[in-house]
Amino acid sequence: QLQLVESGGGLVQPGGSLRLSCAASGFTLDYYAIGWFRHAPGKEREGVSCSSSSGGSTNYADSVKGRFTISRDNAKNTVYLQMNSLKPEDTAVYYCAALERTRCSEYEYEYDYWGQGTQVTVSS
Repeated sequence: QLQLVESGGGLVQPGGSLRLSCAASGFTLDYYAIGWFRHAPGKEREGVSCSSSSGGSTNYADSVKGRFTISRDNAKNTVYLQMNSLKPEDTAVYYCAALERTRCSEYEYEYDYWGQGTQVTVSS
């Protein structure tokens, strides 16, 4: 069974940090670009960050640049999203998604596999 499983979400105070993980099973992430998306209540789902299949190319939404870092450990078949200096507006369900090609895409419909999401809540 091919699946992605996110973990690492939770409740954190403003200014705090969390590290999300996206673990793949049933397939290897070596040939997949991985994107992180988030969906906040009352808003459309948006792209947060993406890593090319090699990890050599990454991109970030303007709202998270300088605060979030995407990385991947293909040996562990896992991609991470380190989130620092969290703000209340970062509160959302975070999803990872895999695209079977080397380069990222800004279009959600192009992604082949999606995780179930992990809740991140930033609140004092």
